[in-house]
Amino acid sequence: MRRVAILGIGQTKVDEQWDKSLREIGGEAAFDAMQDAGMEKVDALYVGNMLSSMVSGQNQLGVFFSDWIGLWKQEAVKIEAACASGAAAFRAALLAVASSETDSALVVGVEKMSDKPGSEVTAALATAADADYEGEQGISFVGLNALVMRRYMHEFGWKHKDFAPFSINAHANAMHNPCARLHNKISAEEFEKSAMVATPINIMDSSPVGDGAAAVIIVPAEKVMRQPKILVSASAAATDTIAVHSRKDPLFLQAAYLSSRRAYEMAGVTPEDIDVFELHDAFSIMAALSLEASGFAERGRGVRLGLDNEISPQGRVPVCTRGGLKARGHPVGATGIYQIVEVVQQLRGECGKTQVDGAKIGMAQNIGGSGATILTHILQND
Repeated sequence: MRRVAILGIGQTKVDEQWDKSLREIGGEAAFDAMQDAGMEKVDALYVGNMLSSMVSGQNQLGVFFSDWIGLWKQEAVKIEAACASGAAAFRAALLAVASSETDSALVVGVEKMSDKPGSEVTAALATAADADYEGEQGISFVGLNALVMRRYMHEFGWKHKDFAPFSINAHANAMHNPCARLHNKISAEEFEKSAMVATPINIMDSSPVGDGAAAVIIVPAEKVMRQPKILVSASAAATDTIAVHSRKDPLFLQAAYLSSRRAYEMAGVTPEDIDVFELHDAFSIMAALSLEASGFAERGRGVRLGLDNEISPQGRVPVCTRGGLKARGHPVGATGIYQIVEVVQQLRGECGKTQVDGAKIGMAQNIGGSGATILTHILQND
């Protein structure tokens, strides 16, 4: 297998983009990545998306975007893995380039979620749960996460206020990210007083959805002359049961554990070597569970990292350095590519006031469903 590097990146601001269509949003990110890479053509296009058929009424996103951006005759496909669609598309492109099947690939993660009422979008998102045993009972993803969070608090003795640092850190970092949706700092008091969504999860525990797209171009590493060269040193995917109640331990992200361990082994690193971790903080409970499953904290102690200020850009385990899902926003099928772009920005030294000093190795972890599909990628500054 060939070594693969990321040559170009692009992204749009996450927002309610009423004045732009799905094709315009995805095309903007794609063109930005191609300009950054100095390329006009690529050999293949992979699109990560979850909701286009249900919200925008559009399938065939591979050819939909290849037609729009002028990549006629090239291979072009859409890949869906719920909220992990972006990372799944990236992994498919990576395998194609690494295996010499293709010499360059453009990966676009895109989602337009403002074209339908919130209730319809919520119902569409719920299709990533078990339709027979979760969806049929009317439970939403925030409801599932609320049940997990309540049990976590019971088992390990944490209070709701102890999760506040995850959201406070995300909002503080998003202040310096022009592509983030939320540009407002929050306090612990504001976290506690925000409106309840599904007890114990409130608004400040939850990531906002939105419209957005991010894109990357990958090529064989030997073809990259620019410095620093950003290598993809590991890619790993794992799954768990689709229904939370079917898991042996619903408080442990088994797929995160497996994919991160495989990624560490592939890259020849340990959790202690990771300089920045873009985790999937769709809800604050998921931040804690991801840190634990990925080896940064002991079981039931992920919350402690936030309380000890170890998750800031100056901390031991910097997370969500560009705002994370919580404040950058969560256009679901695009999130995994936003995470990759943000790690690349860190390894290039482009993050300004949220730059992690000396960042050489970064990790991105994208979660589909309530932990059913999890992909972990490790990038390295060569």
